[in-house]
Amino acid sequence: MPTQVVVPKEVATGERRVALVPEVVRAFTKSGVAVAVEAGAGLSAGYPDSAYSAVGATIETDRTKLYGSAQLVLKVQPPTTEEVGWIPSGAVVIALVNASRNLDRVGAMRDRHLTVFALELLPRITRAQSMDVLSSQATVAGYRAALIGAELTPKFLPMLTTAAGTIRPSKVLVLGAGVAGLMAIATSRRLGAIVEGYDVRRAAGEQVRSLGAKFLELQINAEGTGGYARELTEEEKKQEAEMVAKAVAEADIVITTAAIPGRRAPILVREPMVARMRPGSVIVDLAAETGGNCELTQPGSTIVAHDVTIAGPLNLPSQLPFHASQMYAKNLQSFLSLLLSKEGALVTDYSDEILKGTLLVAGGSVLHAPTAALLAGGR
Repeated sequence: MPTQVVVPKEVATGERRVALVPEVVRAFTKSGVAVAVEAGAGLSAGYPDSAYSAVGATIETDRTKLYGSAQLVLKVQPPTTEEVGWIPSGAVVIALVNASRNLDRVGAMRDRHLTVFALELLPRITRAQSMDVLSSQATVAGYRAALIGAELTPKFLPMLTTAAGTIRPSKVLVLGAGVAGLMAIATSRRLGAIVEGYDVRRAAGEQVRSLGAKFLELQINAEGTGGYARELTEEEKKQEAEMVAKAVAEADIVITTAAIPGRRAPILVREPMVARMRPGSVIVDLAAETGGNCELTQPGSTIVAHDVTIAGPLNLPSQLPFHASQMYAKNLQSFLSLLLSKEGALVTDYSDEILKGTLLVAGGSVLHAPTAALLAGGR
């Protein structure tokens, strides 16, 4: 019998994405995989039920029946503890689990003897790039962050020459030049702003400059032995902090993107730095979900402090659900090429480096050591 794949409607507050889009469902049904989609699962992302049924998916209105038929559950957010109780023992779940923030759900899936793959644990290797949901969703977040900054600032971003005089372009500072930061830089540049980027990784400078932005760095020689960078001295670290503080004070919009997996986001913008910013300036904190890069950020809220607007948006990819879902579904399709045989059957050998790296729960045990330690500490 064909593998039964189910795509439930996301129930997390504010979540508008869907795990599979019709284009990817078509590829699965053509290969002999049975796909059942909960009624309305893709509607908030712009994908109606009719689009799924047109490519061979079954539309299911009964949630418990949908889950009860599952061999493979595909989600964006992890299933709730209630949903876990509906999934047959031994079934496979794939989602962005974010285990450290959802320990109760991880424990429930362990006790239910589900096999769980957490996509945020994907190894950062070349072969896994097409499956990298963190990068695809960070691309969406970086784009949206630039738009939020443009919306909140009381200024134009581009330079304008008008009958009323010349409008100077706004200055945007992006702290962190990962995927989200680079997209924020590129989008801000397209909107006409003068853009500066900063990252503790000196190698990021080339990418920042390639997008037409200025890379902030001290004019020091940090080259060490063997081609590696040496650690900065305390005096150099102080100089670097002063450089960043000066850039923050001069910026009209600051977009912060620094995050550390499984840990609180590092604080990059302290209150005294905010106080030095010009009235009407804006901070968009992409790290709000893990505490924020700005000391004053309130996750999920937009506040004003020292006459500076500070936005702490949550789940930014969900604000552009059509393309965020499309990218996520393509990532899943690539990942499932390792988990489904050519005949469409689920494999049980998880020795592949990518499958092994993302395997969070199997056989009634939590296999990811840091998560297992957190669960043990909560007992």
